[in-house]
Formats: sequence, structure tokens, C-alpha cells
Amino acid sequence: MNSLGKFLFDVLQTVALSLAIFAAVYLFVLSPHQVKGRSMEPNFVDGEYLLTEKISYRFGNPQQGDVIIFAAPPDKKSDYIKRIIGLPGDKVSLHNGKVSVNGKELAENYLPSDIMTFGGQFLADEQQITVPASHYFVLGDNRPHSSDSRIFGTISRNDIVGKAWLVYWPLPEVKLIKQLAPL
Repeated sequence: MNSLGKFLFDVLQTVALSLAIFAAVYLFVLSPHQVKGRSMEPNFVDGEYLLTEKISYRFGNPQQGDVIIFAAPPDKKSDYIKRIIGLPGDKVSLHNGKVSVNGKELAENYLPSDIMTFGGQFLADEQQITVPASHYFVLGDNRPHSSDSRIFGTISRNDIVGKAWLVYWPLPEVKLIKQLAPL
């Protein structure tokens, strides 16, 4: 093989290996997502880009307060970003604009103090639901402007893509995402 052929073979081999590594990371470790809409303001704003890590839920279960990316109901053609409020078996209810889990009102310190949480088609005010096995109750942080479990119901564990891990764009907003559990 002449030197040009060897060079082209080396370049092709490097490109193929790079693509294989990129595909493995994208499919199994990290993937990019863009925040679309106002449903997670003020903590995540429209147009931000973040990385979703896919490893932790292979070895453990989602926890209350985790910010997750999941296939949006009903058609699952796009992804949503929301915060887990209720775990499998939890009893979630809404009273006087506040969220309660298992009879205890949540102190959601990641929300503005004046935010009110009102019911929707799936979970109405003054109503309680029990989160089914392998399902999660999720809410957007911007409760007046969020399509979430109050509207479409609980989400299946199988629909969770991963946990929001890092905001990487715009550059002035780069930050690791803290998973804040409600108290």
C-alpha cells in the first residue's frame, strides 16, 4: 500500500472510531436537550441547552426532586423537562394552591414563594391520587404555565430518558444542575 493509501486508511479508521465513540456516548451516557417553553422557569429558561445523563437510572431509581427528561405524552414524539414530585406508591394531592405528598405539604424552596399550584384534568384541586407502580408524578416549576401530571397523568419509568445534569448554553448560564428534593 502506498503512503497516500495508508494515510487515507488511517484517517478513515480514526473517523470510524470517533463516530463509534460518539454514538455510544450519545445513546448510553449523555445526550443534549433544549428547553422549549416556559414550564420550568425560573430555574430553566426557554432556549437553554442541557446535557441529560442516562447512567444513574440504570443503577438506581429516580428520586423526588430530580429534574428529568421524558417522552411527552400522549404521542411521545418530543421530550419534556419536569421535576419529580411523587414516587411510585405516593399519595399526591392539591389543597389551597399547595402540593402535598403522603399528607405532608411540600416546602418547594426552588420555587418563588408566591407560586400557586392548581389542579387540571388528571388531578383536580382537593383531590388525591396514588402514583401507580413504576410511574412518577411530575410538575413543571412554572406551575401556571406547565403541562404536567396534573393534566396528562403520571409518567411511566420506561418513558424517562434521563436526569438533567448540566446547562451548557448560553455560556453565561453554564452550571451543574442541583437535584433539590422538596421537604
